[in-house]
Amino acid sequence: MGLFKKNPFGHILFLKKWLIRVFGLLTHRRFRGFNELQIEGSEILKGLPDTNVLFISNHQTYFADVVSMFHVFNASLSGRVDSIKNIGYIWNPKLNIYYVAAKETMKAGLLPKILAYMGSISIERTWRSEGQDVNRQVKMSDISNIGRALDDGWVITFPQGTTTPFKPIRKGTAHIIKRYKPIVVPIVIDGFRRSFDKKGLRIKKKNILQTFEIKEPLQIDYDNETTDDIVKRIEYAIEQHPSFLKVISRKDLEALEELNKKREW
Repeated sequence: MGLFKKNPFGHILFLKKWLIRVFGLLTHRRFRGFNELQIEGSEILKGLPDTNVLFISNHQTYFADVVSMFHVFNASLSGRVDSIKNIGYIWNPKLNIYYVAAKETMKAGLLPKILAYMGSISIERTWRSEGQDVNRQVKMSDISNIGRALDDGWVITFPQGTTTPFKPIRKGTAHIIKRYKPIVVPIVIDGFRRSFDKKGLRIKKKNILQTFEIKEPLQIDYDNETTDDIVKRIEYAIEQHPSFLKVISRKDLEALEELNKKREW
């Protein structure tokens, strides 16, 4: 790698690599130490192409969700199976991982700016700004930047655009899927809201079982499925469809209570 080689967004890869290494070392114990990250499906990552992959996930904190994905992705690509044991995987990280984030969030302080350099595609939200509801047009440059990132590598997005559970899926994600036709890989996370504060920077509670499930890529008919069809697929895939709020059976409730006991060990 040339010392000053850059990615399509002008970030120097040598600097980005060192930022990921240092931040990886600083955050590893948050997912294996203070808390325990239980991973499922990491073998799926090894079969994915190097570019044009879109990861869709539910969202629980501003930053911890993405940081966990950097750990899991790099650990899996280095040969670990459902584990982030041994931080050595962070020495040679995958540098073409990007994530979609609100521009105002990534400008709010030095740490978010450092995290942005590590891979943020910062966009202007069309429905929320500075704590107020807004209604504005999508910036085509934001869509184009997501396309550039897909051309270069993997992109993580949180299609609800909020850490509040069971909020509607934003149709922008469906439009991106139809336009760029990426491989779409769902991820479902849990336990982060209990482990960290809303920003995902401060550890709120220790000894929480965090779960991280990588699912098989969605089978999407890019040409014939509508954006509404894709939105519904996403809702089910990341387990945020309203039907997941239905009353559960006593057997399922008992199983859930047992799982919650493990989460509080």
